[in-house]
Amino acid sequence: MSGARHSLWLAGALLLAGALFLLLGAGVGSTGVDSVWRARTDPVAWQILWDIRLPRTAGAWLAGGLLGLAGALAQGLFRNPLADPFLLGSASGAALGVAVALTVFGSSAFATAWVVRLGLTGAAFAGAVLGVLLTLLLARGVQQTLRLLLAGVIVGVVLGAARDLLTAAAPDTLQAMQGFMLGSTGFVGWTACGVMGIVLGLSLVVSVGLGRVLDGLALGESTAISLGLPLAGVRLVLVGTLALATGAAVAQTGLIAFVGLAAPHLVRAIVKTTHARLLALSALMGGVLLMGADIGARWLVAPQELPVGVLTAVLGGGYLLWLMHRRRVGGGL
Repeated sequence: MSGARHSLWLAGALLLAGALFLLLGAGVGSTGVDSVWRARTDPVAWQILWDIRLPRTAGAWLAGGLLGLAGALAQGLFRNPLADPFLLGSASGAALGVAVALTVFGSSAFATAWVVRLGLTGAAFAGAVLGVLLTLLLARGVQQTLRLLLAGVIVGVVLGAARDLLTAAAPDTLQAMQGFMLGSTGFVGWTACGVMGIVLGLSLVVSVGLGRVLDGLALGESTAISLGLPLAGVRLVLVGTLALATGAAVAQTGLIAFVGLAAPHLVRAIVKTTHARLLALSALMGGVLLMGADIGARWLVAPQELPVGVLTAVLGGGYLLWLMHRRRVGGGL
């Protein structure tokens, strides 16, 4: 019961932090808190608050939640604490999808109409799904975890090279691709929040329901099989959930590094719990991390803005270096 109580306390603290960040995010921008004070009487200030700042801050929470959940899923599925949501080729596939859309957009009127209907968000999501499907095809299913991991690395490298070739062939797309690669929550609206909210809810229900299988996998595949756990079917569902969560986040915010990797580590450093609770807490932790990074990206060099993906990479990389140093000193590495 102690672990469950600590998990509830942590969940409450993370929800409170998320609510505070949401209020703080409403006042951070080029016009500062002035838009908040004038929102009731000034339609422009209300539009800034309701149509830009609030959906952006809420979208950062949802995207961070998706990445945190996907990171915990990847680490449990591969039994590797360094696994992140992008291991199955989804990030490279999403980037390639955006590069293809941007390249085709400027090549013909027919292609322009197709891109307008699909949108860069749809192209990124389709590319992410394609990357995961290629990984599954190369790995010949999900039966062997190591083969799946290696296939994801190979697909990521190949799709990344294809993206670079397209960018080199169409240099006009370089600036737009750079924005996607660095990550941004600046264009997230309420529609995107709704999509990510639905995906996050479905992904949480499925993954938390299968948390017992991840607990069994942590003991080793032979032990999990001896316990009667249906590993093949469950692995496929978990990989699909991982791909869906990662693809939904990447499609809306671009490539934001380290949130999915650091969120489960932070949760484990605070509480020791089962995978079912770890998955939910990692989603909450990821949401708080990305909200805080998004607010920092808007505030640190205001009225200019830092790419949020750069800030998460610096903070996440610093945290993991500190974690490695602490474990080395303690004899853990």
